[in-house]
Amino acid sequence: MSESDLWRFSLRFYRRAGVAEACLRLQDEADVDVNVLLYLLYLAARGREVNADEARRIEAVAAVWRNAVVVPLREIRRKLKLPLGEFEPAVTSNLRDDVKRIELAAERIEQHALERLIAYGSAQPEVGARLALARANIATYAALLGPLPGDALQRILDAFAQYQQSG
Repeated sequence: MSESDLWRFSLRFYRRAGVAEACLRLQDEADVDVNVLLYLLYLAARGREVNADEARRIEAVAAVWRNAVVVPLREIRRKLKLPLGEFEPAVTSNLRDDVKRIELAAERIEQHALERLIAYGSAQPEVGARLALARANIATYAALLGPLPGDALQRILDAFAQYQQSG
């Protein structure tokens, strides 16, 4: 599978200061699918606002793979951080690294499927419009999930605004 624009965007954006922590908090506390969140931001950066039906479709497609593959891999990786009987994390660290690599590969497959769901143009609107679209897309997604931790969400939106201004 070739590296997609969404994957490149996700890797660059996720590495920004505070983004990983905010994403993981949203994932752990509000059941946010980080790949869906990144996809919604990616669409906003390309001038695309998603409606409620599109958000439900995105979530439905992601949920199948996430629940069957990504979440079980994540759970295994997290368990390997802890002592498991006689098996100390120092002994299982190589296995944990392998599971992490496979988990990332599974997330990349999820993003590949997501990237093909919604049509978007190649024109990029001005930064303020992209931020407004990001807010709208996340609000539409949050309507499906319920309230999101405000400070983590704000960190994501601030990082997105900075990312758009620098890119």
